[in-house]
Amino acid sequence: MLAFLCRIAFVGAALALIPLSGMAAAGAPPPEIEQAVQAYANKLKADQEKAMDQAVVNRTTALLRDPATQVLGNPEGDVAVVEFFDYTCPYCKAVEPRLQKLLQDDKGVKLVVKEFPILSPVSLIAAKAALASVKQGKYQSFHKALLGFRGQLETSAVFEIAKSVGLDVDRLRKDMDAPEVADQIIANFNLARSLNITSTPTFIVGTHMLMEPSAQIDFAKTVAAARAK
Repeated sequence: MLAFLCRIAFVGAALALIPLSGMAAAGAPPPEIEQAVQAYANKLKADQEKAMDQAVVNRTTALLRDPATQVLGNPEGDVAVVEFFDYTCPYCKAVEPRLQKLLQDDKGVKLVVKEFPILSPVSLIAAKAALASVKQGKYQSFHKALLGFRGQLETSAVFEIAKSVGLDVDRLRKDMDAPEVADQIIANFNLARSLNITSTPTFIVGTHMLMEPSAQIDFAKTVAAARAK
C-alpha cells in the first residue's frame, strides 16, 4: 500500500509540473496529462498481470496436478485451460458450448475444471453431486448436463438430471457426504482465494489468468498464444 501511495504521489508531482496554461478553455486536460495518466495506468496493469502470472506459476501443482480435480479433453494435452465455475452461473452456462467446441477442434487441450460454488446454496449441492458422481464414472456427462440445464437450477433438478444421465441417485446422495468431496471444495476455495479469484467463470490458460469477460475470450487464439511460449 505504501508503494502504491508513493507511486500516486510521484505521478501527482509530475503532473503538477505541467503548466496550467496548457489547459483547454473548456477545462479538458492537455495531451501531456492524458498521456501521463494512460502510461501510469498501463504500467499498473502490466505490473498486476505479471504478479498474477507469477502467482499462477507458484501454484502449478494445485492447479494442474491435484488428483481429485477432474480433467476434460486430453489429459495429456500440451496446453491446460483451468476453469473456476459455478453450476448456477449463467456466464458459465453460456461459455460451455464454446469450451466444448475448443476441445473438439484442438485435441491438445486439457480442460481442468474447479468447482467453485459461490452463488447460492444450490451451487454447493450441485458441486457436491458432481464430485460424488466421479465414483460412478459419470462426471463428464453429469457436468455437461448440469451446465446445459436452462432455467433456475433447483435441488430437485440436480437429482433429476443425475437420474437422466444414468446415475444411481441414492448412491449419489450418500457419496455426496464423503469427506473427500467437502475437502475438494474447500481446497478449491483456498486456491481461488490465494489467486484473488472472486467470480465465475475465471479462466487460466497456460500460466496466464484471463481478465476479460468470458464472452470476449477467443479461446483458440489464447491457447495458440500459450502454446507458442
